Amino acid sequence: MPLPMIRSLALVALASCVLQAHAQGRIYRCGNEYTNDPLVAKAKGCNVMEGGNITVIEGTKPAPARSSTPVAAARSSSGNERVDPAAQRARDSDARAILEAEMRKAEERLAQARKEYANGEPEKQGIESRNYQRYLDRVAELKAAVGRAESDVAGLQRELSRLPGSASPGGSAAK
Repeated sequence: MPLPMIRSLALVALASCVLQAHAQGRIYRCGNEYTNDPLVAKAKGCNVMEGGNITVIEGTKPAPARSSTPVAAARSSSGNERVDPAAQRARDSDARAILEAEMRKAEERLAQARKEYANGEPEKQGIESRNYQRYLDRVAELKAAVGRAESDVAGLQRELSRLPGSASPGGSAAK
C-alpha cells in the first residue's frame, strides 16, 4: 500500500474518533432532566455527569381524564345528586346476596382445609412415611391454607356487617 493512502486512512480514522468523542461530550443533569447543551445547562445551573454513557428513555405522558359528555361532567361535579332509595335498596340486596354466596363458598373451603389439616396431624401420604420433612412441609402448607380460609371468612363477615339492613352476618364459621 502506498504511503499517501496509509496517511489518508489514518487521517480518516483520527477524524472519526474525534467526531465520536465529540458526540459523547459532556452530559448535564438538571434535576430529572438531562441535556448536552452547555448554554441550557449553565442557565439552569445543571451538574456535569461523570462516568459512562447515559441512556434516557422518556415515558409517555398520561392523557387527562375526559368525560363522555359535558352534561355528565356537570352532573357528576355537582355532588348533590341522590340515588333513588328503591334503587339503593336493590343494590344493597344484590351486594348482600353476592357476599353471602361468597361467604358460603369460603366456609366450605375452610371446612375442607380444617378436615385436611386434622388439627396438625394429617394422615401421611405415600413417600411421607419415609421422608418426614416432606410431611412437615405439607402440614405447614395445610396450616397456612387454614389460616387463609379463616382470614377470608373473617373479611367477608366484616363486609356483611358493614352493609345496611342487619347488624350480624348470616355466616356461622369463624375460628
